[in-house]
Amino acid sequence: MTDHQSESRAPQAIILAAGKGTRMQSDLPKVCHEVGGRPMVCAVVDACLDSGCDRVVVVVGYKQELVREALEGYGDRVEFAVQEEQLGTGHAVMSAKDAFTDVDDDTDVFVLCGDGPLIRSATLRTMLDLQRNSEASATLATSTIEDPGGYGRIVRDSSGAFVRIIEQKNASEDELTIREVNPSYYCVKNGALFGALDKVGRNELTGEYYVTDVFELLLGSGARVEVIDAVPPEDILSINTLEHLAEVDAIYRARTVSTTSEDRDE
Repeated sequence: MTDHQSESRAPQAIILAAGKGTRMQSDLPKVCHEVGGRPMVCAVVDACLDSGCDRVVVVVGYKQELVREALEGYGDRVEFAVQEEQLGTGHAVMSAKDAFTDVDDDTDVFVLCGDGPLIRSATLRTMLDLQRNSEASATLATSTIEDPGGYGRIVRDSSGAFVRIIEQKNASEDELTIREVNPSYYCVKNGALFGALDKVGRNELTGEYYVTDVFELLLGSGARVEVIDAVPPEDILSINTLEHLAEVDAIYRARTVSTTSEDRDE
C-alpha cells in the first residue's frame, strides 16, 4: 500500500464506556451523566467524527442499554462492543478486537475514554498528522499539569525520549513527582494495537490489563512511538464526583457559547 493510500484512509476510533463510576452517587453509567445537556460520551463521539473518523466503536458494559440509548442518534456511525467484566483498560480495548479483524493493519485507530468530554477534534487531528508524518506505529498526546495526582506519568530517559507510562499505583516516589501525565489520548495502527495487546500481561499489583503497556511493548519491538504534549490542562479534568461534573459542565458550556459566537462573527 502506498503512503498516499494510507494517509487517505479515514481513521477509526474505540471509545471506552463500560465503567460504572462508583463515586458519582448514581446508578447511571458514568458516561451517561450529562455535560452540556447531553450524555458526556456524545462529546467524545463528536470529536472523533469531527476529526475525520468514519467509524466509532464504543465499548460498553455496565448498564449498556443506557449507553446504547444515549448514542442512538448517531445511527450506523457508532457500533458497540461488550466488555463482560471489568479487567482494566487493556481488556476493554481487547473486547473490541472482533470489530477490527477485517480492518487493514495500517489503519489509524484512536483509543479514547468516554468520560473526557472536553476533548477537542483539533487535538486528535494534531496526533493523526504526527502519526502519519513520522510513520509511527503509535502516538500519544500528553499534558503537563500542576497537580498530577491520579494520573499515569510519562517516564522519559535522560535524553528526554519516551520510555513508558507508569500508572500512579505502580509509580515510585521519584516518578510521582513527574508532572507530564497521560490523559488517555492514543492513536495506534490497528495491527500494532492488537498485536501488542495480545502480549500484555496482568499487572501484579492490580490484576488488571493496562492499555498503557502497549507503548512500552511497541518500543521494545523496535516500533516508532511518538509523544506530543498537545492536550491543554483543562481538557483532561477527571470527572469522578458530582462536583467535578459541575466544573466540567461549566467549562464545556462556556466553550460552546464561545464557539457559537465565533461562528456568528465569521
